[in-house]
Formats: sequence, C-alpha cells, structure tokens
Amino acid sequence: MARSSVPRVPNLPSLLKSKIYKTGQTRGADDDVIFQNRVSRNSTVLVPYSHWAKAYVLPEGEEAFENGFICLISPDTFFGTPGIERELAEYDLELGQNALVFYETRSQWDRFNPERRGWTPASSRRPPLNGQYVARVPGLTAIEGGERISRGFNTTANKGAGIRLYEYAGTPTIRAARDQLEALFWLCEDALSIVIENDMLEADALRRKAHILAVCEEAGNLDRQRLEANRILDSAGKTVCPLCLERLSGAGFFNKVRQAEGREVSDLTVTQVNLFHIREIQYGHYNHVPYNLGWGHHHCNVVVKDSGIRETLEWMSAVVDRNVEAGFLNRRD
Repeated sequence: MARSSVPRVPNLPSLLKSKIYKTGQTRGADDDVIFQNRVSRNSTVLVPYSHWAKAYVLPEGEEAFENGFICLISPDTFFGTPGIERELAEYDLELGQNALVFYETRSQWDRFNPERRGWTPASSRRPPLNGQYVARVPGLTAIEGGERISRGFNTTANKGAGIRLYEYAGTPTIRAARDQLEALFWLCEDALSIVIENDMLEADALRRKAHILAVCEEAGNLDRQRLEANRILDSAGKTVCPLCLERLSGAGFFNKVRQAEGREVSDLTVTQVNLFHIREIQYGHYNHVPYNLGWGHHHCNVVVKDSGIRETLEWMSAVVDRNVEAGFLNRRD
C-alpha cells in the first residue's frame, strides 16, 4: 500500500505542545483526598449521591461516562435512610458494584465503622469495585489513635478513586478544546516570532498555524465574535487574558512566573500564562468545553480561583472604591 502523500503537520515546540496537552487533564490532587492526580478528563467519574438524581449528571448529548463512574454515598445517608438498598436500586446503583460509602470525618468512622461490619475497602474503578467503602479521614494529633485514615485506592499503582464530576469531558470535547486552545495561541500577536525563538522553523510554524486554524474553522470553533463576547479575544481578534483583558504575549506560554526574592523554588514549572475557565468549574455544569476556555495570566487566574470573573471584578471594584475613599489611591480621570 502506498504511503499517504499528505504532508505531516509540523510539531509544536515541546513545552507548548505539553502545555496544550495538559489542558485535557484534571487539576492536581494530594494523597489525602479521594481524587486522582493529573489524569485525563475522561477518567472514572466520582458522583456524589446527592447529585445523582439531578438532570445534569451526564453531559448533554452523552449517554454514559467513557470510563464509568462511582457514586459516593455519605455514611450518614447510607445508614440513616430506611430502605437505602431499595432507593439505590431505583437509581440503578448497588453498593460494591457502582457505589461506595465514603468516610470523610472521624465521627462517621467511629459511629459507622466499616471494619466492624466486615467491609472491605474498594480497589477497582470498574464493577465490581471489590469493596463497599473508601475512606479519607484527616488525622487528629490531639487525641490518642487519631492518625489519618486512608482506605481504598491509596497505593502507588492505584492512587485515587476517580475524578471530580465537574472536571469530566469526553474524548471529542477534549480534542476540540485542545485544538481551539492552540488556535488561541496562534492568535497572540507575537506567536509566530515566539515559536521561531523556541526553535521552530518559520515555514513549519506557518504551516502548523494554517492547519489548526482551518481545523477549528471547519469544526465551528473559530467564531471570533463569540470568542470576543466570551472575553477570550479582543475586537481585533487577538488573544487576551479573560480577567484583565490585556493582550497576551506568546512568550508567556514559555516563561516561568517571576518568584519573590528569597522564596525561589528550583523546580518551579508554572508559566506566566495558564488555562483559564471563563465560567468557573462547579457542580451542575460541564465547563471544560470550547468557547469557555481561554488563556490568562497566572496571577489573574489565582485571583479568580473558583469565584468566577464577574464576582471577582465586582470585588476588585469594591476594593478600589474603598481605597480611593480612604485616600490611598487616586482614581484616574
């Protein structure tokens, strides 16, 4: 069979390629929580039982999570609800198959101790789950025997039961989002010169840029008016930070954030520009989707956190007003 004559699309500089790829992964998670650390957004989803009956439990248009789910039930609900097994069955849930009791507090552990019930901590993300419960109870040094309790999905090879519900995205969505985010890099006003500085040939850069913009146009993911309305591009079609609206430099995708003198960290990997959710991620919404993702300054992202852009701007405005009234700041005319 003859090889395809379609020319290969040139690769991005490795740091930029990795940065875009990682947008399809979840946020970091410490060992003392139930979530997996930096895994794909289509991984096993952890669904709180309190959300299971809600209409939004699955993303619109999807019939199932790609890699399944585990429903987490609090001990208070499980042991405090008469006929809980029947209630679970009505939702197609079964303890040990696709549902687990999740212990988070010392009180829950003491009152409904699973070990005294002969229960086993789960170890599989697929049915059967090989257990009935999972536990992440913080340590209490003030009391005897108050050590941290971690049961289930706590080994090096099997760490974390799954991902947060609101972080989920299916493979097609992850791919479309990555393409759009790359296009947004290319729409930074100095993108071409920056990739050339980072060892990409000009001809390769031009070909890669044309390719990804065409891919997004064909998929309907390069509506510039919509991107402008969502604070991702400015009126000239250039990529901006969604909070401060300053145009972004392509250099920010490669340069690390400046560290305070005397507090430097040698292995810092945080760059000046990071992934930015326009509508904040939260239960009830699947916001890792095209047109809700942009690039923003690291420090602007830190300020917004999970509060959302509008709420953050209102808070910032109030802070400025109070400082002006107190005489610490002169408002510009």
